[in-house]
Amino acid sequence: MIEIRYLEAEDREFWYSLDKHLPETEFDDKVRTKRAYVMLLERKSIGLLRYNLFWDNIPFCTMLFVKERYQGMGYGRCLLEYWEKDMTKHGYKILLTSTRADETSQHFYRKLGYKDCGGLVINIADKKQPMEIFLFKQI
Repeated sequence: MIEIRYLEAEDREFWYSLDKHLPETEFDDKVRTKRAYVMLLERKSIGLLRYNLFWDNIPFCTMLFVKERYQGMGYGRCLLEYWEKDMTKHGYKILLTSTRADETSQHFYRKLGYKDCGGLVINIADKKQPMEIFLFKQI
């Protein structure tokens, strides 16, 4: 049985087992603002999704991750679609996400109706990485 719910303070250990990028202060903010979800399969946490508001009014998925052993089974799609429905309920009309050009998740998002809308290249020595591809979806 799949359950998707908002992030709770008790999820901290699980969250940081998958997400190494979120500062501790932001974790607490995600709990408070309900801008993150945890996916459970038979009461066991297997995935997460977090988002911010781009320009303070467009939901931007900043991370979607499912534990490796559960990837390719439709759980990521289920989590993304749950977020899309929740954002629709809150009155949003457009969603954004991004992924590095060297990651296969770009194909995942395109398959689910997201369209390319730009990219970002950072050429600062200690932050250098492949181009970040931005994608949007009208809901």
